[in-house]
Amino acid sequence: MKTTVKHLSDTKVELTITLGEKELKDAEQVALIKLAKKIKAPGFRQGKVPASVAAKHVDPNALGQQTLDDALSKAVSEAFTAEKIQALERPQVDVKKFVPGSELEFTAETQILPAIKLGDYKKLTAKKEKVTVTAKDVDEIIERMRAGFATRNDVTRAAKDGDEVVIDFVGKKDGVAFDGGTANDYKLTLGSNQFIPGFEEGVVGRKSGETFDLDLEFPADYHAKDLAGAKVTFTTTLKEVKEVELPKVDDEFAAKAGPFKTVAELKADIKREITGQKDREAEDKLKDKLVDQLIEVSTVPVPAILVEDQSQSIQQDMSQNLMYQGMNLDMYLESKSLTKDEWIAGEVKDAAEKRVKAGLVLAELSKVEKVTATDEELAEKITQYQTQYGNKSGQDFTSPELQRDIANRLLTDKTIDLLLELNSK
Repeated sequence: MKTTVKHLSDTKVELTITLGEKELKDAEQVALIKLAKKIKAPGFRQGKVPASVAAKHVDPNALGQQTLDDALSKAVSEAFTAEKIQALERPQVDVKKFVPGSELEFTAETQILPAIKLGDYKKLTAKKEKVTVTAKDVDEIIERMRAGFATRNDVTRAAKDGDEVVIDFVGKKDGVAFDGGTANDYKLTLGSNQFIPGFEEGVVGRKSGETFDLDLEFPADYHAKDLAGAKVTFTTTLKEVKEVELPKVDDEFAAKAGPFKTVAELKADIKREITGQKDREAEDKLKDKLVDQLIEVSTVPVPAILVEDQSQSIQQDMSQNLMYQGMNLDMYLESKSLTKDEWIAGEVKDAAEKRVKAGLVLAELSKVEKVTATDEELAEKITQYQTQYGNKSGQDFTSPELQRDIANRLLTDKTIDLLLELNSK
């Protein structure tokens, strides 16, 4: 077998492969064995016909085609392996010359995993943001805790800001109820601005048992295009009004919140928690910046097939995330005044290319720095995923495919940690 390699680009290659008499005869023997299983010959059961006997009964055209298919398949595999070229898709084969039993010449073209030239990854300039925690940060947590410990008492007076109310409502546009505009026994804290402007203000001043109409208008930039700027009417029934009484922030409150004797101890603990969280966030941002800088200083050709794969993944993730928000992709695109093609060509493609580049430079860095993961580390990571997601994910954590995926994530995480370490000295 003779192979000539021609690089069409950094991400595409064409191999010209020539096979001689020996390779074609070997391929013919393999083809005969396959075809013999379907041959019927006197004195033999179907599937038990020897290749030497099958050769006298087989259709020459079928034998020639099977020989060609087997020769091509084997030669492509052996040629790419011998040349140490990693194909990213099934090569496109074009037969140039085929003389049965004598000669076969063909080309095999495919996208390949490109060569990556890393820049100086030990001298990146990204720095970690300084972490600061203010008294306001702590007070915001305290206020949330107060709300959690608050008591709610039924009152007969008119509702006011800060009250928690229970309401039924039906929203109609042009006299017809619209999707998402109806609810029963809905709990709402007045003044929280959960609803469109005018709704909560319209509930203020009403008493339990009242039914009333609120004539409102959706904001012009509302995410659902069919409701943006629309005039609607919410027929609302106020069922309960509860006065929310917040506890005082004193030592007794601190003791309820945890193992604290004083408010000072509680606030110190909150500050430590916030500091830890912000520090982790700052480190994650630093890692992202380091990967971005590694891409910038490196030469990273981008195979189109990998970009397309990532584009599909991004679209699926986006659709799923929107579903959790009660939206779909069409609604999102309408809110952005984009067509799907425009969205993919801009936002999605850029994100997909960035993901591919990050994956390629980190894979190259892990190879250069010989980053590995032990069986114990992998087992610990799998256990961590099982604990985090459990049966809710519907995934089989014993499947080889999922374990390989987790192993790749672990290797990527370790490589990024190494990048951080190398640039923190």
